[in-house]
Amino acid sequence: MNIIIAGAGAVGRHLAEVLAGSGHNITVVEKNAATLQALENELDIGSLRASCTHASALMEAGIADCDMFIAATDNDEVNLLSAAVATAMGAARCVARIHHRTYFDSSVFSYQRHLGIDHLICPEYATAVAIARTLRNPGSLAVENFARDKIEMQELKVSDDAKALGVALSALDLPSGVRIATVTRGERSFIPDAATEIIKDDIVTLVGEKSRFDTARKLLQTEKVKKKHVVVLGESAMGVWLCRALRQRHFAVRLYAFERERAEEIAEKLPHVTVIQANPTEPTFFAEERIGDADAFVALSDDDEHNILAAAQAKSVGVKLAVAVTARSTYLHLLEHVGIDRAFSPRAVAAREIQILLEPGPIRVAASLVEATADVYEVTVGTKAPASGLALKNIKLPGPCVVAAIQRGDEVHVPVADTVIESGDMLLVIGRREMSKSLRKLFAGK
Repeated sequence: MNIIIAGAGAVGRHLAEVLAGSGHNITVVEKNAATLQALENELDIGSLRASCTHASALMEAGIADCDMFIAATDNDEVNLLSAAVATAMGAARCVARIHHRTYFDSSVFSYQRHLGIDHLICPEYATAVAIARTLRNPGSLAVENFARDKIEMQELKVSDDAKALGVALSALDLPSGVRIATVTRGERSFIPDAATEIIKDDIVTLVGEKSRFDTARKLLQTEKVKKKHVVVLGESAMGVWLCRALRQRHFAVRLYAFERERAEEIAEKLPHVTVIQANPTEPTFFAEERIGDADAFVALSDDDEHNILAAAQAKSVGVKLAVAVTARSTYLHLLEHVGIDRAFSPRAVAAREIQILLEPGPIRVAASLVEATADVYEVTVGTKAPASGLALKNIKLPGPCVVAAIQRGDEVHVPVADTVIESGDMLLVIGRREMSKSLRKLFAGK
């Protein structure tokens, strides 16, 4: 594919390296001569020293034949403007990297839709979501970032005295917006139907809207959820994203900020978080703040080395789960050797999101639920699809599968039987393996 990347900073540079290594034709547009020269010396790519917001520069870079334009500078406004210009000039698909919540949150205004941009990616947000998922349930299942984390999946073992025992799914009082997608019973795993009864020792995959997830879980598990104490080090935007993602009653969050002004700002934004201004580099910090009593410690300041050292020290004083964020993805494979449980890189997250977007066709496998049993498919409904315009109850699905969620524009919901499928919908479908061809025929019309 012909890909134009605007910006040769940390994210743009990493994207160029990863995508060029995958065989794509890469052209980087960058204003800074030294930054561009350093990239040219390392990679076999095309380059243009210019402003990515100038239409003439995009034309010279080959925007008319561009399969994907990626705006990856450090400036949100520049990325939004250049992606909008690239869209108007004929780029097949346009992606803008942003980090500010104002542009990413579409509840008030959708910048993405208004500017005609195909995708917005926020590496800091996606990384915070991945960390939050790990903290909520280390065994939870990642469905990439479908619907910006509004849909959650978890595997749950049914309690011995669960209310759901002996009840058929058709009679189970699950809240609307939640489904049981798979059941593992002994050595056998299967996709249940309406007559399936939940029995002792079943392991079920629960999928649904995050806001209703805890209510559904109580039907399957009776154990009380223990409150987890989480320490967050760093006042970055990612730290704020993470604290918002942990706004649940069974989390107690402390965030340590270096600067007093920033600490006060975050405290005002996040009343559910205990915000403390402190210098974590002080030798007495970990002892005086009783960091070792925490269930999890997440270091996500802007300093890689400090994050690594702090997470390793937290682990050494007794923290159960130590997480470090590092801009340099090359550090990731080294961190487990110093005792850090999990490591995340926003650059690597951004590259993975872009690679997913480059996968051809209207259907892709987003995740696997049970080995050799079920996959999670993301399906885009085509204009000529046989299922378009039909209510879900009138669609003959190919074998045992479930439409777990629908994303329509900025709205996401779990469908009911009367929900009508429309062209352009993005569906989250859970079904057996090797059913891509059947789903393509039904929902894409190809």
